[in-house]
Amino acid sequence: MNLLDDSEVRRLLAGVPQWRREGDEIRRTVTAPDFPTAIRVVDEIAVEAEKLNHHPDIDIRWRTLHLALTTHDAGGLTGADFTLAARIDEIAAAHGG
Repeated sequence: MNLLDDSEVRRLLAGVPQWRREGDEIRRTVTAPDFPTAIRVVDEIAVEAEKLNHHPDIDIRWRTLHLALTTHDAGGLTGADFTLAARIDEIAAAHGG
């Protein structure tokens, strides 16, 4: 996977406006209506992550999920991060988050 340069990262971030860049990661917080829904969101993210062979860091705090994406093997952000970010946005939206 090729690392993205700063201009590519800015361009791709425009397509996933809920995400923000922090160094070599992009991050987003999702708030679900309740704890069981938050766990369903995590389950669906896990399925997509497995399909893409690209896995986010997820911190679960009751109904709030803190998500971080980076491509560890490449040492920074790649297109895979933005592909999964867009899919996470779809999952979150489907569950009211």
